[in-house]
Amino acid sequence: MTKRPDGQLEYDVLRVLWAADRPVSPAEVNDQLGLGLAYTTVATVLTRLHAKGLVDRESTGRAFAYRATVDETEFALRRIDVALSAASDRSKVLAGFVGRLSAREVAQMRQLLDDQRI
Repeated sequence: MTKRPDGQLEYDVLRVLWAADRPVSPAEVNDQLGLGLAYTTVATVLTRLHAKGLVDRESTGRAFAYRATVDETEFALRRIDVALSAASDRSKVLAGFVGRLSAREVAQMRQLLDDQRI
């Protein structure tokens, strides 16, 4: 079995929640994932996402149903913030990031920075 990248299961669970038009139970998330995970694995991921403030939950009988509190953009921004905060040299991380951008993405970044007058 191939190891999933760090945070990939959380992201996959959030994608299910983002696509839903209502709060979703752990069993429904598990079905949508289609990975054959144990119910408890999905429930644990949802509990951790709730503790991080990324999802809300509401009681539905003896269980909870979950809804994302952030969209995909906000989730990505939070992950970037965590990565930059963990680095001892933010400039090196930013330089490495920019160095991996395509020419088109660099042009977009320049335009965004110009728009911000940075």
